[in-house]
Amino acid sequence: MTPSIPQDPDALKQFLAREIAALRATAGRDAGVRLSDGHPPLTPTDHPAGSCACGGSEGPEHSCGDGPEGHDPLACLCATLPAIPVSAALLVPVRDDSGRTVDFTVRAGNHVRSAQWMEAPDHHVGRRLREVQPGAAAGGLIDALADVLGTSRAMRERAVDYTEQRVDGLHRTQLLYDAASCGDGVLATWRPARNRMELLSLDAQYIASMGWGTWDLLSGATTWSEGLASLFRTDPARPLSLAEMCDAVLLEDVPRFAKLLTALLDGEEPPGTEVRFGVVGEIRTLHLVGRPVVATDGLVWSVHLIARDLTAQVRSRQRLAASRRQSERLREEAAAERRVAAALREALLPTHSAELARLGLSVAASYVPAESDAAVGGDWYKCRLLPDGRILLAIGDASGHGLGAVARMAQQRHALAGLAHAPGTHAGELTTWLNELLCGDPAAETATAIIGHIDAERTFRWACAGHPAPLLLRDGRASVLDTGHRGPLFGMLPGYDYSTATVTLRPRDLLLLYTDGMVERRGEDITSGIEALRTVVEACEGLTTQEALDRIMAAYTPETHEDDTCLVAVRLG
Repeated sequence: MTPSIPQDPDALKQFLAREIAALRATAGRDAGVRLSDGHPPLTPTDHPAGSCACGGSEGPEHSCGDGPEGHDPLACLCATLPAIPVSAALLVPVRDDSGRTVDFTVRAGNHVRSAQWMEAPDHHVGRRLREVQPGAAAGGLIDALADVLGTSRAMRERAVDYTEQRVDGLHRTQLLYDAASCGDGVLATWRPARNRMELLSLDAQYIASMGWGTWDLLSGATTWSEGLASLFRTDPARPLSLAEMCDAVLLEDVPRFAKLLTALLDGEEPPGTEVRFGVVGEIRTLHLVGRPVVATDGLVWSVHLIARDLTAQVRSRQRLAASRRQSERLREEAAAERRVAAALREALLPTHSAELARLGLSVAASYVPAESDAAVGGDWYKCRLLPDGRILLAIGDASGHGLGAVARMAQQRHALAGLAHAPGTHAGELTTWLNELLCGDPAAETATAIIGHIDAERTFRWACAGHPAPLLLRDGRASVLDTGHRGPLFGMLPGYDYSTATVTLRPRDLLLLYTDGMVERRGEDITSGIEALRTVVEACEGLTTQEALDRIMAAYTPETHEDDTCLVAVRLG
């Protein structure tokens, strides 16, 4: 029966303690035991009579000396050098006339090379250290060895960046030197700070943000790679035990870590899993893959774990998710704004009344927002029958986009609707009053408009507040109405008195009012845009009002409009 998975650190540590204790008890029953022979162990000074400390017998045949009277302990030391697994040499000092050590001679050495391009120490016997290691003096090695000789204090892992010019070019490696005094000489060993495989391993761990560790369940020994120690911000010489790992796991992830360890202790190779750990005040997400080491008797005596740091990827995913949530919220807000704007558009830009059609006027209008996801902006028009029999025809552009521009557009349009019902007012007066309204509002912004009336005699009397001139299509020719009476933008000059101009309309005339988004292009003069529109309007001869408007809109791609655009076309029957 599969044991239940521990859900908290204490339960997991108790489970591990029980499993490891049971493992050790089982392994201990079959373990070989070395029995004492009843004699105390030998001490370094307990040697049989007539023997040498090297373990050999005294006498002429003994390789460490020339007989009882001439035993040479240094020769005995030299004989042990081949057993040292790193480069090793016995060095004797070379002193100047003042007795200061200025160099060393290689008395004996072994055959181990510290780098492929370096010679083994036994090739240097009888030669000076400055000669055989010319880069050592520059690294301060000679003085350091002299200090060992003078103080009898051992030197441990002194790093020397060793550079040597050889026939095939410059070579460099970092060597770690250890040395201790030995009579009148110095025993020195040196090795690469890292061998090639260690360097490749460190590079791989750094590049992949990974590391590995081994937990010997029988002895309790734990070994970590530098990569794993780096992930946990700890010293490789002080790796975490499995119990300490349990304490570092986030509480929510303990069951996942427990499931991984349970499977390993059962001798299985479970799939990898993501576990979060608290590491020096931050949360790190590691992907763990484990492998048990199973002996021939079926006991799991050791476990390996490989960890890859996914913290950066997890944080990136979290930022992306937050960005998506924010984008979704903004989309929802934009959709709500579009729904509000669409409702306002239906309320503020209504279809045309049947009354105008009965009076012989065919009206068509179109609105194109500058932003594809917006329903309406600051452009507006008005075309309606007034109580005195005149037709109010107006178009305007409140600055800005979105709901702010919609609010200003609604204010101006409804203000005009109220003012237009004053009996006997002409277009210039309406324009003047509307300008005063905007100038008196400190929150208002500038705007443009054309306001006019078409009377029973089909005369169009109109005023202009900084707005592009209307176009008149008559007998196949489109012309721009004269704007010599044009006044400033709304909100610019309080007290300005707007004047009007008149034009008599004929049957089949097409009058087109539009906002500046139709003709303004970045980097171009507005007259070029008006001329291009005039050419398109001329091609609408013979079309109905709606057909003409459709033709005009088809001539402009959506990308053409850099601002909101509103058009109103009126044809007289």
